[in-house]
Amino acid sequence: MINMRIQQEKWEEEKLSTYATLSKNSRGRFDYEKKCDVRTDFQRDRDRILHSKSFRRLKHKTQVFIAPEGDHFRTRLTHTLEVSQIGRTIARALKLNEDLVEAIALGHDLGHTPFGHTGERVLNSLHPKGFHHNEQSIRVVDFLEHKENKKGLNLTYEVREGILNHTGENRSETLEGQILKFADRIAYINHDIDDAIRAGILRQGDLPNDCMSILGNTHGSRINTMIVNIIENSINKNQIEMSSDILQMTMKLRKFMFDNVYFNIKAKTEEEKTEYIITELYKYYSNNNDKLPQEHLAIYEDMEVDMEDIICDYIAGMTDRYVVNLFSNIFIPKPWEKF
Repeated sequence: MINMRIQQEKWEEEKLSTYATLSKNSRGRFDYEKKCDVRTDFQRDRDRILHSKSFRRLKHKTQVFIAPEGDHFRTRLTHTLEVSQIGRTIARALKLNEDLVEAIALGHDLGHTPFGHTGERVLNSLHPKGFHHNEQSIRVVDFLEHKENKKGLNLTYEVREGILNHTGENRSETLEGQILKFADRIAYINHDIDDAIRAGILRQGDLPNDCMSILGNTHGSRINTMIVNIIENSINKNQIEMSSDILQMTMKLRKFMFDNVYFNIKAKTEEEKTEYIITELYKYYSNNNDKLPQEHLAIYEDMEVDMEDIICDYIAGMTDRYVVNLFSNIFIPKPWEKF
């Protein structure tokens, strides 16, 4: 059988930019594994993430609007897919490694909590060590997910590093990781505008005129402007960047979204309830360690792990609907039935 991986690695070496991260040059995995005859290391990582339980749970986790009933509102899963598409478009244009970008994209939000950033903020205040979703995403792929009865997915260094550094002031070592950070921001700014207008939180006319005149008046035109600008300003360079004017308008639009949507009272009408749910569940399991499911406790067998970590891992992994149902089962009395 022809070794397709070797052919793919050769293609990368011949066709990709000198700044691209070649799969054959990966810094490797924690535990040695025999190479696949068909897929490169980054392609294998992508597939491991795609087939994980944590990835499947993203479909029932909040993006902005908590447990939306409308069919067309984004979830954490659809956000992830949009980030992946944007990232791959940029990577292809710059002749960088699409497979690495896609793997980072699919894994970047695996550690997100139920109820989006509200859940993240609550767990950060409750857990003595703090909580950040990018660090939890690494904990998921390194430890909480299982592959063939082994702890962790044993991903390559480059995928893990890109996941960890996709947010905040962090900067990825690879251009593919830097692309992902831009792709994440482009995706959430624009699709959250779309969802906010659909929800009646914003009107098209509320959007800043100067941002619209430069970036575009439609969802698609804004995304296109941002993507094209990154490509034009990053081609044949050893860093990913926007021009100063487009970056300024992008960041202004992002600030507008924080001021008018992410912290908007209408968008957050249920926030106090979700904060209460997560807080009470955290307290409950802190006082009743024996009530934690055995399936979850089995992950930590023969290990010394702080109970706060075990509780935090359990709650962070829940979907919106699961955490609500669990809270109801624990704290809401059920009608008495005669058997």
